[in-house]
Amino acid sequence: MKQKILDILNESISVKEKSKSLADVIEKISQEVVKCYKNNKKVVLLGNGGSAADAQHIATEFVSRFEKERKALPAMALNTNTSSLTAIGNDYSFDKVFSRQIEAFVQKGDVVIAISTSGNSKNVIDAVEQAKKQGAVTVGFAGESGGKLKDVCDIIFRVPSKNTARIQEVHITVGHIICKLVEDELF
Repeated sequence: MKQKILDILNESISVKEKSKSLADVIEKISQEVVKCYKNNKKVVLLGNGGSAADAQHIATEFVSRFEKERKALPAMALNTNTSSLTAIGNDYSFDKVFSRQIEAFVQKGDVVIAISTSGNSKNVIDAVEQAKKQGAVTVGFAGESGGKLKDVCDIIFRVPSKNTARIQEVHITVGHIICKLVEDELF
């Protein structure tokens, strides 16, 4: 077991080391979020499964606080309202659970962060396409290939790995980096 633990930790460290080459992408995303907040707009996040947990986690960091005592920043995760998810899934289809909410809540100048390890989740792709129609800046967090998400987002962050767990570990790390940069810039 001990060797397995060390192997997993070393793999995680290696993927994060490779991700350093994407610092420019992280900076660009952070700049868009700062611009969004300076223009009194909001950040909307979404994802399925573990990516839903990451979306909820990062939205909370903006609303509550990350490291600084400061005013709340408007952010929301679209995967948290079970009544909306189940009604939209039932009345339309699961593919529409995010795009329908985007239609209701997203305005021009908002930033929409779509998280999908494969980059191919249909409901995530549909949400990004709807957000673009409404004038939002669209950001994708995906794995190495970027999937279809890389073709529809304004900015794409692609973790240099095919391993879902390693991708998710980097996604949350990058989310925290963005929170730190945004707080430092605004406060």
